[in-house]
Amino acid sequence: MFYRFFQAVMSLLLRQFFRIAAPVDPLNGLKSTGPVIFVGNHPNGLIDPGLVFILAKREVTFLAKEPLFKIPVLGLVLKGVHALPVYRKQDGANTVANDSTLTASVAALKAGRAITIFPEGKSHSEPQLSALKTGCARIALDAVRQGARVRIVPIGLTYDAKNRFKSRVHVEVGAPIEASAFQEQPGEDPFEAAKRLTSAIADGLRQVTLNLAQWEDLPIVETAESLFALKQGEAAGSVERHRAFARGMALLREEQPERFESLKQQVASFRRRLDLVQVTPEELTFRYRPATVARFVLRNLLWVLGLPLFAVGMLLFTIPYWVPITMSMVTKAEDDVESTIKVFTLLVLAPVWWALLTIGTAVLAGPAWAAVMFFGAPPLALFTRWYFERRSAALRDARTFFVFWSRSRLKQRLLAEGEGLSAEINQVAEELRPRVVA
Repeated sequence: MFYRFFQAVMSLLLRQFFRIAAPVDPLNGLKSTGPVIFVGNHPNGLIDPGLVFILAKREVTFLAKEPLFKIPVLGLVLKGVHALPVYRKQDGANTVANDSTLTASVAALKAGRAITIFPEGKSHSEPQLSALKTGCARIALDAVRQGARVRIVPIGLTYDAKNRFKSRVHVEVGAPIEASAFQEQPGEDPFEAAKRLTSAIADGLRQVTLNLAQWEDLPIVETAESLFALKQGEAAGSVERHRAFARGMALLREEQPERFESLKQQVASFRRRLDLVQVTPEELTFRYRPATVARFVLRNLLWVLGLPLFAVGMLLFTIPYWVPITMSMVTKAEDDVESTIKVFTLLVLAPVWWALLTIGTAVLAGPAWAAVMFFGAPPLALFTRWYFERRSAALRDARTFFVFWSRSRLKQRLLAEGEGLSAEINQVAEELRPRVVA
């Protein structure tokens, strides 16, 4: 009962904090039945298990580091969803205590349940996977030895901006790995079998995550992908293409370093010029026909009409908006835990603030207005959050409209440069495609 209730609460909360794209799950891995281990990359603290928690189509048992169980409220929640503690050296714990956790994990798999593990062993903000721990493989192989047919399902989490409200998160589910295929051969050291399975898990996660040599490569990948999409006449922003371009960039850097540096400099230079006028490659293709202009004017008039309601919302919800941000600043949170602090602060603060608004309205204006506040506060809060986030997008649209409407020659010059560069990128992509896809 508590599991389903808390799952519903977290689903509402995370879907307000992030724009969660529909999971890419061609083999229905999230619907897997029987003994399953969900494994994921770990860039964003407790948000990562939270996403698996709300997206999995079945009840999942989580493995979480033991210090989390000592945090007030959070510890009760973890126990309520039947999470299992992991004792780590870096936390000063006695790792011998992990024997009971491993036993419980194997027992869960033998009973046909699902567990979730993040085998990097820590959350981090590096642009590529960290080395994986062998614990996941050891649990899987122990269960296989005891007769369970365990499958391991890789889940890739890619955040556009993991600490910002309403940023997008992409979830991709890879092909299941049959753990029994890695069982040790007669006379083989079981640890070697665990290493082989761990290597296969790492390969599976690389297929569904964006791995870069350095974060400085990310804007290059994004711009190159946008230019490629422009050449193909497709929408930019494909996470799958981002991964393909990242793999292609690694190949080109290794095999043709001079060509790589030349192309990288050209793309970076073009990106800087776009940033100066604050537009994206796909915006270069906009056509400002009368119908387009009319829609632009109408949309912005509607924004003006919604302004008074937004102002009321900002007045009522300024404190719950700024407290999570302030908490993350006061605690000097690392990038990989900042969203965790914001989300869980909001989880505690939101119902308290809702109750205070309702009680305050009852005292000042009577029960009828208190009922209006009780039922009206949640939709008003959601509208205010949406309006606030869309405000920057609306301003960007207006800026792009006036820049290109008044400076058509600038637009044509950038478009011509972008088309030439996209042709070169397309040529490189065609050359590398067979190996990148493989």
